[in-house]
Amino acid sequence: MSWFEGFERARFSLPGGSVTARIGGHRSKPALLLLHGFPQTHTMWHRVAQQLQESYFVVLPDLRGYGDSHKPPGGADHAAYSKRAMAQDMADLMTVLGQPQFFLCGHDRGGRVAHRLAVDQPNRIRKLALIDIAPTFDMYHGNWGRDPAPGVDPHFQFAKSYYHWFHLIQPAPLPERMIGADARSYLHAKLGGWGAAGLQNYEPEALAEYERCFCRAESIHAACEDYRASAGIDLEHDAESRDKGHKICCETLVLWGERGVVARLFDPLALWQAQCARAVTGSTLPAGHFIPEELPGPTADALRAFFR
Repeated sequence: MSWFEGFERARFSLPGGSVTARIGGHRSKPALLLLHGFPQTHTMWHRVAQQLQESYFVVLPDLRGYGDSHKPPGGADHAAYSKRAMAQDMADLMTVLGQPQFFLCGHDRGGRVAHRLAVDQPNRIRKLALIDIAPTFDMYHGNWGRDPAPGVDPHFQFAKSYYHWFHLIQPAPLPERMIGADARSYLHAKLGGWGAAGLQNYEPEALAEYERCFCRAESIHAACEDYRASAGIDLEHDAESRDKGHKICCETLVLWGERGVVARLFDPLALWQAQCARAVTGSTLPAGHFIPEELPGPTADALRAFFR
């Protein structure tokens, strides 16, 4: 199947700003919203979405700050890039598309947006799937969900493997300038890392799109703002939700790559079960972090089986 065959690309004016998305499948079918992560765009779903468009009305947006969507100033508290604000964009997009309820799946940063959307607006989400993440609050606070392996310092291993979590949150413009000095090399290092087998799983069209979108000063700054928000205002929102006992109310599927950092350091199933009021199921897949592009067929199969 050719590149995004059957999908149309459009820009939507929303209360929080404009969002670019591809839309495909049948409007008469259940709606499925797929959210990408860092340092990517909606392009990461290209092969998965083509396998799902016969069964769903598939919506593939660029998150706020990424791709061709709007990149507002973050503000002193980076609130414009809170997962609550990013989630509201997605809820508004689905409202514009006439979808009061929908299935939701997020990978990486998109999973964190999906988590917040499911907690803040539970009446909108029919079922939730999260790919290769543990809860942000637990990851920052060293809640592993299990006892560390003998002789392993999980704090050191986490900082070593996810150093970008601590680099990108440094005050502007230091990380922006460091990354911007050779953005393409930085991008390739991220796409080829975290258990991924280099760049071999990325089609030339996808890699070119990531380079076009990421290697711009405004995109690099927006990505940093995303992470700054996660280390600040997002943790405040998460702590408030936990204090009030607000949990994910829908059935949830968790998938994670057996070669990734999440599998090595965390028990994601146990951690998500603690944050969900309904059944949580999940398993590993033989991949690194970028599961939808490493294993598009098994990813599509798992989502189809869960969302049907």
